[in-house]
Amino acid sequence: MPIKKENIKEWSEQRIDQSQIDKYVKNNKDFIDDDYITSMLDLRKEPDPGRVKDIIAKSLNIETLTLDETVCLINVKDLNLLKQMEDAALKVKKKVYDNRIVTFAPLYLGNFCVNDCLYCGFKRSNRDAKRSVLTLGEIRREAEVLAGEIGHKRLIVVYGEHPKNSIGYMVDSIKAIYSVRVKTENGFGSIRRVNVNASPLSIEDLKRLHDTGIGTYQVFQETYHHKRYEELHPKDTIKGNYRWRLYSMHRAQEAGIDDIGLGALFGLYDWKFEVLALLAHSRELEDRFGIGPHTISFPRLEPAANTPFTMESGYKVSDEDFKKLITVIRLAVPYTGMIITARETPQMRREALSLGITQTDASTKIGIGAYAGKALHQEGDKQQFLLGDTRSLDDVIREFASMGYISSFCTAGYRCGRTGKCIMDLLRSGKEGKFCKLNAVLTFREWLDDFASEQTKKVSEHVIQKEIDEIKEQMPKMFPEFMKYYEKIKNGERDLYF
Repeated sequence: MPIKKENIKEWSEQRIDQSQIDKYVKNNKDFIDDDYITSMLDLRKEPDPGRVKDIIAKSLNIETLTLDETVCLINVKDLNLLKQMEDAALKVKKKVYDNRIVTFAPLYLGNFCVNDCLYCGFKRSNRDAKRSVLTLGEIRREAEVLAGEIGHKRLIVVYGEHPKNSIGYMVDSIKAIYSVRVKTENGFGSIRRVNVNASPLSIEDLKRLHDTGIGTYQVFQETYHHKRYEELHPKDTIKGNYRWRLYSMHRAQEAGIDDIGLGALFGLYDWKFEVLALLAHSRELEDRFGIGPHTISFPRLEPAANTPFTMESGYKVSDEDFKKLITVIRLAVPYTGMIITARETPQMRREALSLGITQTDASTKIGIGAYAGKALHQEGDKQQFLLGDTRSLDDVIREFASMGYISSFCTAGYRCGRTGKCIMDLLRSGKEGKFCKLNAVLTFREWLDDFASEQTKKVSEHVIQKEIDEIKEQMPKMFPEFMKYYEKIKNGERDLYF
């Protein structure tokens, strides 16, 4: 039954709790200072090479950079210095996260939305969009395909801002996903970690979300520039409130969600401004809560149905600038996980791996009901934007293996309590990478035996053996216990972890 317009209006008016904004704001100013960031960028001085090398050394020590230091990196034009930055970015990634790439799939549960963002295919004024929201039965079927046929262990579940995606629906949908257990050839498939990309919520609703056992909670600011944000998000919408969105992660921390994901939609405004603003957001969270972002994402603006703005924003990010901003973010926030998505082409994703990427999606479909449905993912009116890489998980993992990377399906950190400040300390020290190495091998063995094609298995065996050899050399005391787990996995046991 359709929801009446007056009910939607009433629901929207009750979403924002001004007291949960005011408690964080100082002197009526938020922590994004547009004038200060712009003035730093306007200096446009090519930095001294010696200072750039000092900044790189600081990043290699896994210390968060300052805005001033990050501006220096942004302004580097010398090709030799750029190459040193790129090399350092990969070193930082390997020091913190070892040689692994985490894979996941996005699951869109509906395309209803009360907002009217100029760049989004789900905007309420797109009258041509065919709206739908998945039932709990349909959600379980999607999860069965993802966990039982493809082999995913992690999902990022995406919700629109609409009464149909109420906190009650969110809680029930997450429980439905976690309930799925599918028999596979050698074991079973299940979703072991549900991350959430959703609209800003109140502290009370975030506590309910936390209690479901979610992983990372993502809210992207889209653009941090106040004036540009106002231009893109009508004032009569919930999303028109810049600060309600900006302080989402503050409320999440208070609600007990200590794994949080930041992001900006590059192409809405000057990419250099957005990089500095993401750093300012990260430092604000570190200073106030002692916990920075668990992940940072950097989607680029893509064409979407009935959204001409996407073709004329004026801030398109070139491939070279995109690779540079990835490098700078890796160096500026060295402990964070970095996510590149299937918005990008296979070629761009390959190149980005060497710049410090730690997570990516695969077998991606963003239509509502697309994984289990009858080709709904091919209908543009059910998608939010266009995809650049639609390859299968098997194809992507085979490519990773051919490049020497191990795909990790590990979710042990969440279940062992290695979240929030705990994982921040472990990441900075390089200790978390050791746990990750053990669990990456175990989960990769499990996935290969349950889901991989023969071609992918063949390419991947040398990667697994190389990792096992490194574990034996680097962690000799743990190696015997690790091999016991490894043999159990080979014999059909599942979900073993350190």
